[in-house]
Amino acid sequence: MARAFKSGARGITGSLHASERKLLRELFGDVITVLEERAAVHELPEDIDPLYALTGMRPKSADLPEPSDAAVKRLLPDASEDKAVAAEFRRLTEADLIAEKTSLLREAQLLLETEKLVLQVPAAQRFARALNDVRLVLAERLDIRDEADSERIAQLVDAAAVQSPQEYLGLVYNLVSWVQDTLMQALMNAER
Repeated sequence: MARAFKSGARGITGSLHASERKLLRELFGDVITVLEERAAVHELPEDIDPLYALTGMRPKSADLPEPSDAAVKRLLPDASEDKAVAAEFRRLTEADLIAEKTSLLREAQLLLETEKLVLQVPAAQRFARALNDVRLVLAERLDIRDEADSERIAQLVDAAAVQSPQEYLGLVYNLVSWVQDTLMQALMNAER
């Protein structure tokens, strides 16, 4: 059974059961896969100007399509309501954002190789960011839009009573939320 994260002299510590760690590693992997699929649209054509190939930036003429997956749109939201501004921002920053998020998720997977996690504040903050990306994807898959939706999912607490894949996903969302919440509480206590 998971134990809440706590702030102490050695850093921020917490422990997760083997099955919980396995589940979280798989979730991090699933989000990595979703981001890598999106990263594929950033691949530049072979006949591109060498300057673009060197910098990895896309020319203005090579617009990026908006993400078709709503979960990806949550992970990589538009930077502006103005479509032209949002498209330009996406062209200039999205590949780097995908790389950063993927790196955080991979680091989080590695941290879960041991039952007890001992994290210094910067590592705990990065782990919290990875958990948040998982929660964003799960929230989209569960169609959580407001407080009422969140409360509906929070009522799912008994694994034996789960009758559908959506309810199981709700339990997973609740676990990830609890882990993140205890981690954030420990981070706040560490900063006092």
